[in-house]
Amino acid sequence: MEESIKMRARVIYNPTSGKEVLKKSLPDVLDILESAGYEASAYATTPEPNSAQDEATRAAEAGFDLIVAAGGDGTINQVINGIAPLEKRPKLAILPGGTTNDYARALKIPRGDIVEAAKIILKNQTVKMDIGQAGEKYFMNIGAGGSLTELTYEVPSKLKSVFGYLAYLVKGAEMLPRVKPINMRLTYDDGVYEGKASMFFLGLTNSVGGFENLSPNARLDDGKFSLIVVKTANLIELLHLAAMVVHGGKHINDPRILYIKTSAFKAEPLDENFKMMINLDGEYGGDAPMTFINLRQHIEMFANLDDISDDAVVGDPEELEISDAFVKEVESLTNQDINGDGQIS
Repeated sequence: MEESIKMRARVIYNPTSGKEVLKKSLPDVLDILESAGYEASAYATTPEPNSAQDEATRAAEAGFDLIVAAGGDGTINQVINGIAPLEKRPKLAILPGGTTNDYARALKIPRGDIVEAAKIILKNQTVKMDIGQAGEKYFMNIGAGGSLTELTYEVPSKLKSVFGYLAYLVKGAEMLPRVKPINMRLTYDDGVYEGKASMFFLGLTNSVGGFENLSPNARLDDGKFSLIVVKTANLIELLHLAAMVVHGGKHINDPRILYIKTSAFKAEPLDENFKMMINLDGEYGGDAPMTFINLRQHIEMFANLDDISDDAVVGDPEELEISDAFVKEVESLTNQDINGDGQIS
């Protein structure tokens, strides 16, 4: 009698993440995957550029059913960039081993205990997560631009989230007074903002830099970014807005903030001599002008659905609600096939 063919899982882990806790926990993680019905193997990332991304692509193309991304948000972002462009994408599980772990927080995956995080796979609960595309790159949580976001490149790596570092800045960092308003044009589904702003921010979850109120009504799978435009660059006003984020997400109704939902977005600096760098998941992702598209329910991920509120997940849609008119307009402006239909409007 032939044995049934097991599904295959590939653990891609950063051996230096979290004081090598991942490396030490690897045997237990592999045992849990075997218990979940997977034939499991592991790959340790190297210092080579895009090590995790290249291995994720290889494993997906080799037919692995599950990829387990083990490490910080940077490792997870690389794995997502490795599989997001593919037509056939494996399921994804996350074992947080970094410092911020915003994505694990959004999926309610235990942080600080790798083995407990792996046990989430045994619950067999998944959600088809939205993924952001910015040019030819992909992001899982945040896309942003403006002088306020560019300060993130100068702070310690553990604080590299668009708003997470504000908690650090409020405690006395000297960089915040350097924030200047930028003249920009921001095009979204239902309109255009043209004027000065210190930053724009596109969120895919409600968890950014340890805050869970930055995008208080964010959903994980509705095909919509939460767009936040901060119009002010005044130091006191920025600190006031940061405080409103902490205290219940009241910033979204403030006149100094533009807060809307959009499925597509384009950012353009209007000052010819200004270079607007784009921040994707806390890292440099290229320069504007940049077009962003929400890829609805693009990657199926294991999550602790028992602890995720019902209004954070839409579930399978009857039809995608992405604005075709807007996508076609952006295609005509960029001369790029954005929706993958093989045609440029």
